[in-house]
Amino acid sequence: MILRQFLHTDPVGVSYLFGCGGKAAAAVVDPAGDIEFYLRAAEDAGMRIHFVVDTHVHADHLSAGRALAEAAGAAYVLSAEADVAFPFKGVRDGEVLSLGNVTATVLHTPGHTPEHICLLVSDRTRADEPWFVLTGHTLMAGDLGRTELAVSAEQGAKDLFRSAGRLKALPDHVEVLPGAYAGSVCGRRLSGKPWSTIGFEKRHNEALRIEDEAAFIRFMLAEIPPAPPEAAALRAANSALAAAAA
Repeated sequence: MILRQFLHTDPVGVSYLFGCGGKAAAAVVDPAGDIEFYLRAAEDAGMRIHFVVDTHVHADHLSAGRALAEAAGAAYVLSAEADVAFPFKGVRDGEVLSLGNVTATVLHTPGHTPEHICLLVSDRTRADEPWFVLTGHTLMAGDLGRTELAVSAEQGAKDLFRSAGRLKALPDHVEVLPGAYAGSVCGRRLSGKPWSTIGFEKRHNEALRIEDEAAFIRFMLAEIPPAPPEAAALRAANSALAAAAA
């Protein structure tokens, strides 16, 4: 297994490169900024990028996903539920992205956005059981992601309650590799430590501990962080829907 975590500060976010070193097959998740950075990282690791995945249509930064996929000759991956105006590889819940001895199983986890996905990753050279989950803006160290522009806040909270339940059902040892950390507007109580485990979050993440749906919705609708002023424009740009409508 090869895993690289890249922390961004403007805006705050996290990208990943992971895959099978033996088979030289990699994926990049939630890339932002200069695509040459990811191309060099893959080259330095001796890997070819097969998939570029955005966990959702972002509203806090311009995605580098499509440009990176084109440059790398990789498939650009989004949830099949994504409302975008360009071709992509649509994946559904339970679908598996294979990278040699490494597999990434898609979990559809709506709430932050309707199309949000997580990736549950296993390294079969170590064990068949999952090792870590790339959670995007669904579950982060310290909080769950606020609901986004595409749905009502209440419906987003209802969806997030079910998605949180799915993640809580994972084994406690599974590592949580989120798409944001402290300083991001996508959560309220985010830790500056940009990774965690399912077990630790089940014990110490206030939102994740709530078992009653109505109480969860009330909690998630209180003190919602304001969206960035350019959020609607960024989501439109990342979906290309603004260009399509023009």
